[in-house]
Amino acid sequence: MYANAVATVVALWRYPIKSMMGEQLNAVEVTDRGLLGDRAYALVDRETGKVASAKFPRKWPTLLAHRATYVEPPAGADGPPAVRITLPDGRIIRSDDPDIDQVLSADVGRDVALDQSAPEAPSLEEYWPDIEGLDHRDALTDEAMPPGTFFDLGIVHVLTTATLDRLRQLYPEGRFEVRRFRPNVVVDPTDGQVGFVENEWVGSSLTIGDEVRLRITQPCPRCVMTTVAQDDLPKDPGILRTAARHNEVNVGVYATVERPGWIRRGDAVRLVSS
Repeated sequence: MYANAVATVVALWRYPIKSMMGEQLNAVEVTDRGLLGDRAYALVDRETGKVASAKFPRKWPTLLAHRATYVEPPAGADGPPAVRITLPDGRIIRSDDPDIDQVLSADVGRDVALDQSAPEAPSLEEYWPDIEGLDHRDALTDEAMPPGTFFDLGIVHVLTTATLDRLRQLYPEGRFEVRRFRPNVVVDPTDGQVGFVENEWVGSSLTIGDEVRLRITQPCPRCVMTTVAQDDLPKDPGILRTAARHNEVNVGVYATVERPGWIRRGDAVRLVSS
């Protein structure tokens, strides 16, 4: 077994409510379930029982215009604290407000409940645009989520700045910003590597700082959500089209947690292989 430094942590992101904008952190605790407090809440459509997701932008066009931040940092096994939600019109509400479901339902235009207990078999609806390289094209599918969670596929999403730089080279008109891809851990390669660096990490492990160890399980396939307008980022189908043409629709990698602990901006990232 060997370990060598391959990158440095440059950004950490947590998303308290699925498909809403999240919060950038300087340090965060990582548990067996990923970053503590990540995707702890979600809106659930009362009519269908499905989890609301910006992966179906026609049905949920304003989800990414909401920002969710914790009122206080999550701690241990006490359950997630309240979340402060900034609505698209600038109003601020809290997840523990007694009329939270009514306010959010009026805001998104559907009867929803803000839940922090995921169903045993959660699912969401996903729209696939007509872009070559996708498994489905111009189609709507039901997608199963990991049991008892509000995650899509993996619990930790790692992305390198090298991948973003490569995508910018391939499509200079596009704005390939971290916000479009919603990673948890953004790392900057330390040895000048270029291209889709993290693809080579699949099947290996990363140690981050003094405590955390992640197992890289698979590339992270991207979806229409990366093309949706949010904040000052415009709608841009070319974002997904570029990933499809040049990296099999993948941007970043998914990981499981082999050893929990704390990670911080500036931590060294080491690649461990056997």
